Amino acid sequence: FLLINNNYCYILYPEKFWKGRKRMKIQQSGEKYLETILILEKRNGIARPVDVARELGFSKASVSRAVAILKEEKLIEKGSINQLLLTKLGRKTAEKSLEKQRILKNFLIMNGIDIKTADTDTQKLSYFLSAKTINSMKSELKTAAMQ
Repeated sequence: FLLINNNYCYILYPEKFWKGRKRMKIQQSGEKYLETILILEKRNGIARPVDVARELGFSKASVSRAVAILKEEKLIEKGSINQLLLTKLGRKTAEKSLEKQRILKNFLIMNGIDIKTADTDTQKLSYFLSAKTINSMKSELKTAAMQ
């Protein structure tokens, strides 16, 4: 299935597709769901599928499919009142992704990019940069902070 929403393209494969295949590293869309769950937890104390759908502008059915995939990957669990709970791995993935975005945004701003453009570019670029690039940006930010 191909799902296009808010300038993102998601490929959702039926379960039979994965039989006998190794799953690949979590993709951009999965990270975005995990980030959103973490943000909603911090903001509201709880993240429900309906809240995720509203926050991302997706249908409940799309969120339901994504939740099933993230559960299978052991990145989230469903709580007793149907809330979405990040597993240890899911939380670590979301926090790492948000940290990467924070570093990139601050780096862009430090280099003269206005906040609005930095926000937009961060959303587009952060998923594609290597750890090496992010670490280099982090070092530059630390060096600049010391001066």
